[in-house]
Amino acid sequence: MTGTAPSDRPAPRLSWHADQAGLVEAARRRFTEVVAAAQGERGMARVVLTGGGAGIALLAALAADSAPVDWSRVHLFFGDERFVPADSPERNAGQARAALLDAVGVPEGHVHEIAAAGGAFGGDPAAAAADYARVLAEHAPDGFDLHLLGMGPEGHVNSLFPGTAEVAERAATVVAVRDCPKPPPTRVSLTLPAIAAADRVWLLVAGAAKAEAVAAIADGADPARWPAAGARGRLETVVFVDDAAAGGL
Repeated sequence: MTGTAPSDRPAPRLSWHADQAGLVEAARRRFTEVVAAAQGERGMARVVLTGGGAGIALLAALAADSAPVDWSRVHLFFGDERFVPADSPERNAGQARAALLDAVGVPEGHVHEIAAAGGAFGGDPAAAAADYARVLAEHAPDGFDLHLLGMGPEGHVNSLFPGTAEVAERAATVVAVRDCPKPPPTRVSLTLPAIAAADRVWLLVAGAAKAEAVAAIADGADPARWPAAGARGRLETVVFVDDAAAGGL
């Protein structure tokens, strides 16, 4: 799984909508086109899911209407995961199953969850991260067709927060995150190099609290300070925003 530096990629472009419902519907329509095209070209599509308000809203919208996607020919991964027990309502995987996966019948062998706390690796998030890096190498050796991302007000994506060693990682595809500034404190996250291995990177961003971060992406800010500015796809990076999130532009 490889990618070039973000500076070598096409600049992010905005997909601007009146509200979150509008940006979710635009992302839903484009998702079905991109994934169906990948299936037509290569037989199988590989997609990284995200949580958050807009991310889960997109999954729910896809559950309602995702034609012409063939969900039996999609491999699904997770950009990050809270390192909590498997039955915790905080798990991104559980939320994704409730919003989409249970409704569309993705084969269980195609849903690649990050290990939970107390599972195969006990309380060791580093071991869970190493295992997920192995999963990516096995099931997505050439990267992803699409990596979906949410974004926090301070510009974090996945569980990569400003000024941390994890956002500065340039080799590993998956890292353990401890002492996370947003609870729960322990997580497992894909890195910027893993994001860079996606053909398409889409950020789903709604709300006035995120306007400064959206402006930082548009200005090409330093990813060490604004991690979302370092999230670039090989072919495209699209920031789906509503009017409130675009207020700093």
